[in-house]
Amino acid sequence: MIVSLILAMDEQRGIGKNGTLPWRLSSDLKRFRELTMGHHLIVGRKTFDSIGRVLPGRQMIVVTRNALFEAEGILKTGSVEDAVELARQRGETEAFVIGGAEIYSQTLDLADRIYLTNVQAIVEADTFFPDFDASDWRESRTESHPADDKNQYQTTFCILERKDH
Repeated sequence: MIVSLILAMDEQRGIGKNGTLPWRLSSDLKRFRELTMGHHLIVGRKTFDSIGRVLPGRQMIVVTRNALFEAEGILKTGSVEDAVELARQRGETEAFVIGGAEIYSQTLDLADRIYLTNVQAIVEADTFFPDFDASDWRESRTESHPADDKNQYQTTFCILERKDH
């Protein structure tokens, strides 16, 4: 099974502000939906709460230390390793880690692939993607998108593949 991280970040690795995305990027949301549809999504509890619902057509695995946490339609685990194993046991071919920052930090070493949207801007952010060694990854694909009326900033979609996997 492939473990993939999927995220958008600005030029300073900003990924969120006050529990929400700090931009309006229709093309990024469309890409996210297309890539993740039919797959397991691994998500931290705070990020799940900020989304506010189970995303249609996907199985969400919420990672939380709160044994009392419950939400309709989700699977729950206490660690990212357990979440990856649960997706594997359920026959998943590619599980997507969708955040937040703490979950990205815990899964970066497990990841085979990163679907990265580079936002060509510096935005006000309070949540950041962890620093990582770019030399461990090779870019397999890039695609640029201009800013327009539905996309607040110019973006570049990249797919990074771990070199040693």
